[in-house]
Amino acid sequence: MREIIVEPLARVEGEGGITVRLDGNKIKDVHFDIFEGTRLIETLVIGKRPEEDVSIACRICAICTISHRYAALRGLEKALGIKVHEKTQLLRNLMHLGELIESNSLHVYVLALPDFLGYPNAIAMAEKYGDEVMGALSLKKFGNHIMQVTGGRMIHGENPTVGGFGKYPDKATLLAIKEEAQKQLAFAQAGAGIVGGLEIPDFFDEETVYMCCEPGNGSYGIAGDQIRISDGSVVDVNKYKSLTNEQFCAHSAAKHCLYKGKPYSVGALARMVNLGERLKGSAGDLYKKYYTDRWKKNPVFNNLAQAIELVWALEMIPGTVDQLLKIKDDPEIVKPAKTEGEGVGAVEAPRGTLYHHYKMKDGLVAEANFIIPTGQNLEDVEKYMRKAVEGLVAQGADDDAIRFQCEIIARAYDPCISCSTHLVKIER
Repeated sequence: MREIIVEPLARVEGEGGITVRLDGNKIKDVHFDIFEGTRLIETLVIGKRPEEDVSIACRICAICTISHRYAALRGLEKALGIKVHEKTQLLRNLMHLGELIESNSLHVYVLALPDFLGYPNAIAMAEKYGDEVMGALSLKKFGNHIMQVTGGRMIHGENPTVGGFGKYPDKATLLAIKEEAQKQLAFAQAGAGIVGGLEIPDFFDEETVYMCCEPGNGSYGIAGDQIRISDGSVVDVNKYKSLTNEQFCAHSAAKHCLYKGKPYSVGALARMVNLGERLKGSAGDLYKKYYTDRWKKNPVFNNLAQAIELVWALEMIPGTVDQLLKIKDDPEIVKPAKTEGEGVGAVEAPRGTLYHHYKMKDGLVAEANFIIPTGQNLEDVEKYMRKAVEGLVAQGADDDAIRFQCEIIARAYDPCISCSTHLVKIER
């Protein structure tokens, strides 16, 4: 028995690993292992007030803190009969764009790009690709700034609350964000060109199913009350359990998900496959330039999808700021219309569709369920790694080549486990 072990996987958020077991040229197992223990957040929020819940739930993750808070807000407000003001919704859109910019820029340029340019990490890239590294850090800093302005601080901000915001940014702050977004656009456009020029091997191409939020109005977006699936279906978010079908997995501390008994994918690539034709501006031009049917078959194109999405987010900010500035008065926080109810909130975290489901009783959380993007992608990751191993074994590839290709595939999904980096070892 020959084993190739990645323990844990480097350049991802958290502690995960890869195990490949071969008996001669026969594949016995290909696993994406998750080592992190459960955080029990769903249990911790039981019996809590809505305002407490959103502050606890977002602490699942420091990278996707805005997405968790936003999904919680959407779910809780449905359950409590709250309809927020237009200005509240616009500022939530802006905060969500900030997180997407922060997260996508980190993954594309710092975590993923070194693989394709032949470097072990972004620091090693800096001598030759200094402009790209510094540009990525500047873009990430801008995303963090938007999160700080809208959330009150960069991580686990308390400003967004049930029914509204504690405080709205002033005109000068919003205009500065608009100006910076316009300045950052040129780098994001050039960066998408770099990622678009990378060669992606096709020996593990295989079609999969893609899922994302349907934002409505024929637009590209990152939140919605319906789920669009690449098989043509559009399903209400309340039926999310029939889409995700969570189940325990022996080799993973995270639950796996299957759609109609098969793997599926969420994330930027899913959004591009399902909604990309709706893109306008330079993001739309980049999509038309680079999109091919291979995007439906190869998860490594998620890196390019994220790069194009960065352009889209930057192009969305000026219009969002202009709309915010048209509404002069800051709305009051909307109070709950009822104390009992049920609601599912769905948003597109940078890594894919995130669900927060709540049942409320006497104004307190009675039940809670969260479905995380990475958990939804795990079966798909393993499917593509197995396909790649089959191809490489047939080519007579050595352990290093097999290991490296599996790492590239796993990293392409931008898995969010939590922050950790370790080395790789091989055991025979």
